[in-house]
Amino acid sequence: MGKRTVIPFGPQHPVLPEPVHLDLVIEDETVVEAIPSIGFIHRGLEKLVEVREYPEMVFVSERICGICSFGHGWGYSHAVEGLMGLEVPERADWLRTIWHELGRIHSHLLWLGLLADGFGFESLFMHCWRLRESILDILEKTTGGRVIFSVCRVGGVTHDMDRETLKEIVKTLRGMEKEIRELTDVFMEDMSVRNRLCGVGVMSKQDAMDLGAVGPTVRGSGVAQDMRLTCHGKYHELGFEPIVEEAGDCWARSNVRIREIFQSIDLIELAVDRIPEGDIIVPVKGNLPAGEFLARVEQPRGEAVYYVRSSKETKFLERFRVRTPTCANIPAMVKMLQGCDLADVPMLVLTIDPCISCTER
Repeated sequence: MGKRTVIPFGPQHPVLPEPVHLDLVIEDETVVEAIPSIGFIHRGLEKLVEVREYPEMVFVSERICGICSFGHGWGYSHAVEGLMGLEVPERADWLRTIWHELGRIHSHLLWLGLLADGFGFESLFMHCWRLRESILDILEKTTGGRVIFSVCRVGGVTHDMDRETLKEIVKTLRGMEKEIRELTDVFMEDMSVRNRLCGVGVMSKQDAMDLGAVGPTVRGSGVAQDMRLTCHGKYHELGFEPIVEEAGDCWARSNVRIREIFQSIDLIELAVDRIPEGDIIVPVKGNLPAGEFLARVEQPRGEAVYYVRSSKETKFLERFRVRTPTCANIPAMVKMLQGCDLADVPMLVLTIDPCISCTER
């Protein structure tokens, strides 16, 4: 056994968009152990449920994360709707599905840019974020926000989209498709990129399941696990099938996200064709019944779990608990880091698409 050294990685590091902190135990240039440490940006958002009325908490839940804010608002609303036994209008469910997939596209393009920045491909980084701006423009036009959208409510949504707007969204996405494909082909085919991603951070299918990995992290290891297969939203009416890669390395996890961009465009077009007319929200009155409910939503990074509990006839929940995808993927990340080269640590960390503000709330 050679001499072992402990090297701190983060929370401030040029490649990290978020304050991840790892103590890396290395032997020569090989990582033999990674010890994560979280808690740098804890905000106590879940505690606010005790002093904010349940209709107001949707605005707090959106602020768990600025990238997947719509999904957090949807997850909280879905949980409270389940607790109250509310039936959401069908059109509202279709609109939620469309906005959620727009959020997935913008999240994956943002992540691709950060990955390119991680291995020093700055022009690729700028092009990814330039294309992402077009998605944010759509979100701004249809919701009024670019980061926090505030259209999800308990009982439905507050904004509608007319037929012309929906057709324009599809036209814009299809117009971007060729340019996105040219861009993503660089990630998949360029030899300098492949050298940094292929065969790096391999996680077996069994390890992915044993460690409870979620999202593109688990699907990149050959596990067809995706909460969109369940009954939230309208995915069950769109013939949805999860994107899966078998290699289990950084390249496979990247390819899952890239393929999901084009899948999301297809899902949005199908949703626009099938969305019915009708109401977008039902009135919600009265206090909460005593009980509990658990909702599951497939965020861009993977499955997020939302648990709510009420024990009194009030407008305040007793408990609101969120388990985010990054929280679930940290054990898998630690496993992948064992045995890798020190130079590959940034790539491995980035390929789980960490969101520490989500994790620490």
